[in-house]
Amino acid sequence: MILKSTAINSDVLCVGHASYDLVFSVAHHPAEDEKMVATELIGCGGGPAANAAVSIARLGFNAAFAGYLGCDVYGNAHLQELIAEGVNTSLVVRGASPTPLSTILVKPDGKRALINYKGDTLPLHADAIDFSAINSKVMLFDGHEPEISIRLAEMARKRGIPTVLDAGSLHKGTLALMDKVDYLACSEKFAQQVAGDVQTALTQLANLSPNVMITLGEQGLIWQRGQECGALPAFPVTAIDTTGAGDAFHGALAAAVACGMNWQDTLRYASAAGSLCCTKIGARPGLPTQQAQQALFFATSV
Repeated sequence: MILKSTAINSDVLCVGHASYDLVFSVAHHPAEDEKMVATELIGCGGGPAANAAVSIARLGFNAAFAGYLGCDVYGNAHLQELIAEGVNTSLVVRGASPTPLSTILVKPDGKRALINYKGDTLPLHADAIDFSAINSKVMLFDGHEPEISIRLAEMARKRGIPTVLDAGSLHKGTLALMDKVDYLACSEKFAQQVAGDVQTALTQLANLSPNVMITLGEQGLIWQRGQECGALPAFPVTAIDTTGAGDAFHGALAAAVACGMNWQDTLRYASAAGSLCCTKIGARPGLPTQQAQQALFFATSV
């Protein structure tokens, strides 16, 4: 069955993974056979593309999300979160397969460990959603819905719609999309998987996409556009939990592209969102508000 869509006019359409996150604060990551007690637990929606959509909405832009949520307690809770945040959910497919679940262990220094469970939930097939009525300024993909994303990326290129890929790790989806997008935003992990080191990866990836950036956590980021390249230091914040920082970065990046920011401001805007997300426990709670984003973006030089 194809999900029929009504006309959607959004600044950014985010396509990909939605999960439900259980975030435990722990003193340290457990050793083999160790039992331990968490000091805090947060339950909230998660997933790179879904988080990016919420990030975009909180920053004052119009966001839509396309992906899958199960008809279970976690899917119901996540859908209500998206609606409450103002994200257009007309393109959310529901089904009997479970909503992906993530357990995240966060240490006091902000470092994390993550376990994801999808059960028998498979990516949506290419024609699962009717995108004919979609009118978005930018499309953002996280690679976790490769079949619908490849189709959409091709459609976006024909229409002249800018596209962004959240390349968090090298897998089937990111591999298929990395040469089909206008903005290739890579994690350090992705770069190392591609080429063994970030500088070599930057050179190689710049042959695939016109705008490439590799985020390096507290070391900031490096970027290349054609023959032009550079670096941007991270905003100075005290990191409590790095979960979701990349999602916030990619959402803000897509929003900046949608409103036509210049290149340097686009990088700073995305970096500010990623940095702010690190200052709270949990990805979804850490996604910054428009007010917090503007305060850091305009008040801090990096």
